[in-house]
Amino acid sequence: MTQKGDPLPTIEKVVTQDQIEKYARASGDFNPIHIDHEFAASTQFGGTIAHGMMVAATISEMMTAAFGRNWAESGSMKIRFRSPVKPGQRITTQGSVRRVDAAEGIRRISCTVSVVKDDGETAIAGQAEVRLSAGSK
Repeated sequence: MTQKGDPLPTIEKVVTQDQIEKYARASGDFNPIHIDHEFAASTQFGGTIAHGMMVAATISEMMTAAFGRNWAESGSMKIRFRSPVKPGQRITTQGSVRRVDAAEGIRRISCTVSVVKDDGETAIAGQAEVRLSAGSK
């Protein structure tokens, strides 16, 4: 997975309200748009939505599947949240290698990443980068 154009592993998940509530407890983010059904129904979204960072975590999951420990040690991403994800929606996280730069025994792998909802709308789009030393996959 270190050549320009190489695809990254695809991650597919259905987001559930239970996951959103567990994420709220784990993160301490109890914004009512995520957990208060009555409040959320009165907003422009018409119901609860997932935390953006919960959805973005699937990008990290994909990068870990592709680059293992290297992602944890040297990974970074720059993303934009484009559209909310509602409970019951299936999301697909995907990406590809955009560029490979090498210098002094280190390869810097730049990737295009996105999370797309089952209706085809992009929820998150951006770039991720990881550094691989000589001998890494």
